[in-house]
Amino acid sequence: MARAEPRMRELATDLWVAEAPLRFFGLEIGARMTVVRLPGGGLLLHSPIARSREVAEAVERLGRPAALVAPNRFHHLFAGAWRAACPDARLFVAPGVEAKRPDLPIAGVLGDEPDPEWAEVLDQAAMRGFPLSNEVVFFHRPSATLIASDLAFHVGSEAAPLTRLAFRLAGAYGRLSVTALERLAIRDRAAYRASLEKVLRWPISRVIVAHGSVVETDGRAALAAAYAWLLRA
Repeated sequence: MARAEPRMRELATDLWVAEAPLRFFGLEIGARMTVVRLPGGGLLLHSPIARSREVAEAVERLGRPAALVAPNRFHHLFAGAWRAACPDARLFVAPGVEAKRPDLPIAGVLGDEPDPEWAEVLDQAAMRGFPLSNEVVFFHRPSATLIASDLAFHVGSEAAPLTRLAFRLAGAYGRLSVTALERLAIRDRAAYRASLEKVLRWPISRVIVAHGSVVETDGRAALAAAYAWLLRA
């Protein structure tokens, strides 16, 4: 069987996603990189996927990578390859990645304040209270799009059969949902809830996650429903 090639899709003006296969604990969950064109003309690559020839060429057709973002303590595996291929791009990482990956040439650790290079179009929020992940999420104001990685999953009919079965058994199929990892691994629920409430104040329409399909409409309501167990606590 031929290897599936990553696909680059335009979701809105200056906003694209590239998707590629990825297996995790035996399940095909896929991976998604978000590409944002910044005001200066460079590209921000959020949660880079494996840098194959096909995806590198797709990115090159859009422009020059100026910033690379490893948005949590899991989504850093391919950042080094992109940084090596794009030495002028600055690499930003979620808190804790700098200790986990001392081999990476890190330009900065992400927090709640956006870097001046993308502050005109992106807001961001650190999801505090969940040190296992330490995810930092972004809001693309021009398209009302939340850009996340493992904040939630959205597994539906497009997923592989075994993946669909696993998420059905977990009661998290066919809707934006939170995995058991979040429910069990959040260490400070009050801090995490405060971070989530900040995110939900953004006028979110679309939600991009790393695994599963993109939520194209009513994203804020879908995210609030996924975290209803925490918000009502």
